[in-house]
Amino acid sequence: MPSFDIMSEVDLPSLKNAVDVANRKISGRYDFKGSDARVEQGEKVLTLFGDSDFQIDQMRQILLPEMTAKKIDVRCLEYGDLQKIGGNKLKQELKVRVGVEQDLAKKIVKLLKDSKLKVQAAIQGEAIRVSGAKRDILQEAIALVKKDITDFPLQFGNFRD
Repeated sequence: MPSFDIMSEVDLPSLKNAVDVANRKISGRYDFKGSDARVEQGEKVLTLFGDSDFQIDQMRQILLPEMTAKKIDVRCLEYGDLQKIGGNKLKQELKVRVGVEQDLAKKIVKLLKDSKLKVQAAIQGEAIRVSGAKRDILQEAIALVKKDITDFPLQFGNFRD
């Protein structure tokens, strides 16, 4: 019985490379001279440090195109609030969402069940396994999910015939 997985993954080495390039660009910019503006990468979290909300916004405008150039979908980022950290310094955390969250997984399974396509969908950890009788039905299921879920980056892989 043919099947495939719906998942959401981020290439972490490419993300680290994009952060490094963005930091080089930030340190080379004249309007950032003398400031402590930088992007730090933690475990699935990017932290932007700057002197003002304008600087944080400028850093985002440098970082996001770098991520896009490295083929990282920027929809995987969840923006946190600006936080004041001592003096006039600010920071903002960008959470990198990896894996299909439980709420979204339930929404996708419900979408597939309500579509009357002859497929079975099961949540398996941070992925969803979809199986059906024919390859054509699975391709219709992929098209349906791509059309309805636009606010979160999904990959379709592990196809088995």
